[in-house]
Amino acid sequence: MLRFAQHDRVKPSPSFITIHNWALLDRGILAYRGSDANAVVEGRRRFDYTLPVDEMTIEQWDRVIGVNLRGPFLFARAALPIMKRQHSGHIINIASTAATRAWANASAYHASKWGLVGFSRGLGVEGRADGIRVTTIIPGGMRTHFFDRFVEQGIPMPEERNLQDPANVAQVIVFAAQVPPESALQEVIITPVTETSWP
Repeated sequence: MLRFAQHDRVKPSPSFITIHNWALLDRGILAYRGSDANAVVEGRRRFDYTLPVDEMTIEQWDRVIGVNLRGPFLFARAALPIMKRQHSGHIINIASTAATRAWANASAYHASKWGLVGFSRGLGVEGRADGIRVTTIIPGGMRTHFFDRFVEQGIPMPEERNLQDPANVAQVIVFAAQVPPESALQEVIITPVTETSWP
């Protein structure tokens, strides 16, 4: 469903929205027509299979790309007509430091996140003439349920001290949304100070 972004340390704004159900996207955007369409593409539904390429099925590949790359495309496709009519708007996509480096058994995830950065850059160029800005947030490891599957797959868990509070990333998203409209914050990388995967 279409929800306002909420967090204990981040105040929601009526023009700051997240998408939690892509199937309701078009209906949600239509219902949202009366307001400014400053939009956040919610990144917590990122998806991955930790497998080498030769063991990954086509269906698994398609699911990773579908969630992590097709989803933001669908959101932008639905939101852009509204933003063009109002000659303003801001799409914020959530990528990952997996879009800046690579590790084994995550090729589909890397492809989706590198692709999201490229998609966001292209989208920003397309929207520029209509006052539409696109920001890509590139967070490092966070204390979320993304790593829950590691235990059952026998993958070593990252040390919690090397993961950041998602609230820190949420604050960066809010900051990006509040940048004055004559400026565009193109990309932001935010990592835990102790993150071992950066640089």
